[in-house]
Amino acid sequence: MEVGFIGLGLMGRPMALRLIQAGHRVHVWSRRRASMQPLLEAGAGDCGSAAEVARRAAITFSMVADGPDVEQVTLGADGVADGASVGHIHVDMSTIAPAAAQSIAARLAGRGITALDAPVSGGEVGALSGSLTIMVGGDEAAFERLRPLLEVMGKSITRIGAAGAGQVAKACNQIITGVGLTSVAEAINFAARSGVDASKVREALLGGFAYSRILENHGQRMVERNFRPGFKAWMHHKDMRIVMEEAHRLGLALPAAAATAQMFNAMLGSGLGDEDSVAMLKLFERMSGGAGE
Repeated sequence: MEVGFIGLGLMGRPMALRLIQAGHRVHVWSRRRASMQPLLEAGAGDCGSAAEVARRAAITFSMVADGPDVEQVTLGADGVADGASVGHIHVDMSTIAPAAAQSIAARLAGRGITALDAPVSGGEVGALSGSLTIMVGGDEAAFERLRPLLEVMGKSITRIGAAGAGQVAKACNQIITGVGLTSVAEAINFAARSGVDASKVREALLGGFAYSRILENHGQRMVERNFRPGFKAWMHHKDMRIVMEEAHRLGLALPAAAATAQMFNAMLGSGLGDEDSVAMLKLFERMSGGAGE
């Protein structure tokens, strides 16, 4: 297919590359020219704006940082809506607030464009391997048309419901992963401060009810002290902000999520924002009097 991809950062770049490797003709644009270069070298079409991407392809994807960024690349000057024809499908794979996704979808619909929200889980590793979990909100017929493209990027692909539903599912995902990551970091720091081998504790816990993929994968990275960014802490901080804003809007009590959001806030305040989320362990170490390096 002729497709477009807007936003070529840590996640967008490998996702777009997988589409090229699958034989699709991909047209790309990013605000940072340097991030486009690997895709251009792989054969992608070089575009000067999001509008140009939409003129060249009837299906476009975006993967950017937050709601205002999505709004800018879709509805702003030289955005998707300025280049798209009636019947165009735009798929935003960023993580933004459900209400923002619904608003953007409604305004794009007014321009004759069908919008899907399709946030992902799996981090850079999942983007590189094509094993992302993709949660989709929006028109069912458009979703079925796009399924072959989504299957190039992900293994678990689920349409949750109408516009914004994908973002609700992603918020739920971030509650569980954020709280889980915080609890694993807390436990590993507790084991180490108690004078026992945290790697042995993790090994034991993997055989019981405490098992989780977070303990298996992120716990291993913590004991190895592998903090190389795959999903930066500032990204999870942003996602937890979305969760708490939605909780306030809905009048919901989310006590575990609220505590976790504060921990990510402290990570940013401690200069750990550009490290992987697993650097939460460093924060616990600093709080308990350790070096945390």
